[in-house]
Amino acid sequence: MKKANLTRRELLQASSAFGLAAALPLTLAAPRVVEAHQSSSGRKSAESAVGLSPLKPPASGAIPVAFVISKGAVVIDFAGPWEVFQSASIPGRDMMDSAFDLYTVAETLEPITVSGGMKIVPNYTFQNAPQPKIIVIPAQGGSSDAMLQWIRKAAQHTDITMSVCTGAFVLAATGLLNGKAATTHHAGYADLEMQYPDIQVKRGARFVEEGNLATAGGLTSGMDLALRVVGRYFGAQAIERTAFQLEYQGQGWLDAKSNSIFAVKPAGDICAVCWMQVDRKIALSEVYKGQAYYFCMDQHKATFDAKPEKFIEALAQS
Repeated sequence: MKKANLTRRELLQASSAFGLAAALPLTLAAPRVVEAHQSSSGRKSAESAVGLSPLKPPASGAIPVAFVISKGAVVIDFAGPWEVFQSASIPGRDMMDSAFDLYTVAETLEPITVSGGMKIVPNYTFQNAPQPKIIVIPAQGGSSDAMLQWIRKAAQHTDITMSVCTGAFVLAATGLLNGKAATTHHAGYADLEMQYPDIQVKRGARFVEEGNLATAGGLTSGMDLALRVVGRYFGAQAIERTAFQLEYQGQGWLDAKSNSIFAVKPAGDICAVCWMQVDRKIALSEVYKGQAYYFCMDQHKATFDAKPEKFIEALAQS
């Protein structure tokens, strides 16, 4: 699929040709710099720490990646993984030879207003989108029957179908996560558990990998999951080279437990359902069995009222 605008690789190569940012030397230096950093810091090598389950890349050509979007899609949820895939630096591969072919898929080709007011014109509809090997599902305003049907069908032939943040609710709505473990943004743990009791919600996980399905925690967690997908195809060194190219200092891709702080109840006044910190002076509240409980939104108060003992027990145990 041809792209009208310069890719990041093309832009960096053009810059180096004019003597601006020396992109090529930077790329070639990446593994050596990262290796030096590893030895000086004493952390495990990526090869031993990552524990990647390998995927087989095609003998030739790029790996097709479909980003499923609708109104309200959260920009970083799809733009973060998009940048990881389009900037993937693969050992032994020319930097101009893209490893991934990226495109957006939506219900129509009409412009979609995503978070912050940005407008996105989709590349394909659910009727004519090419079969992807990777599907990325960001947080968004909801899902249609057409979207869910397309994901179900396309996921039968993907290497990875991954959600980011509350995109997990879209993936859950397909039924593909039934009986499996998953995670989402920390504010959505309780809602995911309530709405989909057949899913084992992993609180405090930065990502959860289940065969050809994977779920990431909130927002930036999607970049770490995308880096792991790069590594599953091309090895851990490809992750380190790509992260270095992006000047990405996070190491969440090394450890699924690196979001563990979100499994711990915060101090102070919090929503009894999602544990988001609230101001008791303005928050919704109610008294249950002599104890005051606070809520960040009407929906969470209603969720609490449906099964208060469930949330009281969770608050007591944390």
